[in-house]
Amino acid sequence: MADQEDKASKVAHLEYLKAEGEKAYDRMYDSRYPTGEYADTKDWFRAAIQYAEENGMTEEVETLEKRLEHVKAVFRSQFT
Repeated sequence: MADQEDKASKVAHLEYLKAEGEKAYDRMYDSRYPTGEYADTKDWFRAAIQYAEENGMTEEVETLEKRLEHVKAVFRSQFT
C-alpha cells in the first residue's frame, strides 16, 4: 500500500511540474516580453524531465523531451 501511495505521490508531483510548464507556455503568448516566460517554461519542463529520470519514468522522459523541443521550436519560429 505504501508503494502505491508513493507512486501516486510521484505521479502527482510530475503532473504538477508539467502543468506549471504548460501555464508558463500559455503566458508566453500573452506577455509583452515572452523571453522570460519562455525561460520559465524551459525550467519547468527541465525540472519535470529530471524528476522523471530520477524516478525511472522513461516514457515520461521521452514525452517531456519532445514537448520541450516543440516549445523551443515554437518560440524560435514565432518570437525571434
